[in-house]
Amino acid sequence: MNDLAQNKMGTRPMFPLVMSMSLPAMFSMIIQALYNVVDSIFVARFSIKALSAVSLAFPLQMILISFSVGTAVGVNSLIARRLGAKNYAEADAAATHGLFLSVCNYVLFLILGLTISSRFIGLFTADDTIITYGGQYLMIVMCLSIGMMISVMGEKILQATGNMIVPMLSQLLGAIVNIIFDPLLIFGIGFFPRLGIVGAAVATVFGQFCSMAFLLFVLLHRKHEVKIRIRGFRPSGTILKNIYIVGVPAIIMQSIGSVMVSGINAIISTANVTVAVAEAYINSFGVYFKLQSFVFMPVFGLNQGVSPIIGYNYGARNKRRMYQAFGIGLSVAAVIMIAGTALFQLAPAWLLSLFDADALMLEVGVPTLRTISLSFILASAGIMFSSLFQAVGKGLYSMIMSLSRQLIVLLPVAYLLSRVSMSAMWYAFPIAEVASLIVALVFFVILRNKELRYLED
Repeated sequence: MNDLAQNKMGTRPMFPLVMSMSLPAMFSMIIQALYNVVDSIFVARFSIKALSAVSLAFPLQMILISFSVGTAVGVNSLIARRLGAKNYAEADAAATHGLFLSVCNYVLFLILGLTISSRFIGLFTADDTIITYGGQYLMIVMCLSIGMMISVMGEKILQATGNMIVPMLSQLLGAIVNIIFDPLLIFGIGFFPRLGIVGAAVATVFGQFCSMAFLLFVLLHRKHEVKIRIRGFRPSGTILKNIYIVGVPAIIMQSIGSVMVSGINAIISTANVTVAVAEAYINSFGVYFKLQSFVFMPVFGLNQGVSPIIGYNYGARNKRRMYQAFGIGLSVAAVIMIAGTALFQLAPAWLLSLFDADALMLEVGVPTLRTISLSFILASAGIMFSSLFQAVGKGLYSMIMSLSRQLIVLLPVAYLLSRVSMSAMWYAFPIAEVASLIVALVFFVILRNKELRYLED
């Protein structure tokens, strides 16, 4: 590792460092959010039942993403900490184990995709068309998920070294390919076949394969601060343990979102409302998840830039720079979330109209977007505290935070409020964020008193 790369996260002025490492990731995440929204817009224009299918498939798709991202977060944290401690051999080993674990995760979801896709959709609807659409979509994205598994891992490996440009280019490539091929394959434009929801799934995995090919070329054929050493590779129990100390909580933390979405859909499905109203609520909630990515994705991109800086300086035992990175990240995240809250409060009907929302969907969707968005500003603090905990190897703290905000508090409160009215149910989101932030502050005090106070100022 050369001196420039070694010193970048330990010596460069903090605000320019955070911005230089975060802006590429924030930009690429905005493009990814654009894809998520455009994909659903195209699906909605093909069929409202197709939109329902994608919305119901989303929780299982989130589980897929959770294993991919959670494992990669564990690898990212270990690499950053080992580079900060100048343990380059273990940083290399962590990167190689990351690719190995990506393949292992893929085999798991290949089996799940072949066995449970349609059954999962059938848990939430009896509509045969929706079940067929959702089963087709899930089978394709799960059985061909190797592209996503390896591309996410490659991005996190490079981000751990301070390289944010290549991951940005990779995400841009995948998103742009998706956006181009979505309408071509969904509607059968030109010589392309009209595949409907199958086309949306094919476009998704094709974009992921393009990202994977690009990242593998860069990882294996270009010089980096870490080296992938496939020849003679043998899994190490110690390295796997160190990866999953952060990785398992991160997987659970990401997966909790899937359980939460499924739980909300189940609450809606069992509510004392007509089928049409229930579908309108499910579609509105599904659309919300696509729209909120425009707000949350830039903050997650900021998180990708801040986390390696915190991890590196924690490994280097530099408390002052750790706190500087965290404070800057917290401030920038709050500004983004304030802007997002304003958008959802002032223009919810316009946002829903992008998805061909009918009168019923607008009636239930407008208060849905306005109420849930009250949680955005609190969420910015929660995301940055979670980033801090993961960066220093305290993934369990992050997991407990997520359990508090998405299961332990949110679902019971949502259920109780749904008995009052369906529109009241959405106040569970800001209530859960308050609870999560209280938990985060308690954990931060514990971490500061037990470990951070002994680092160098």
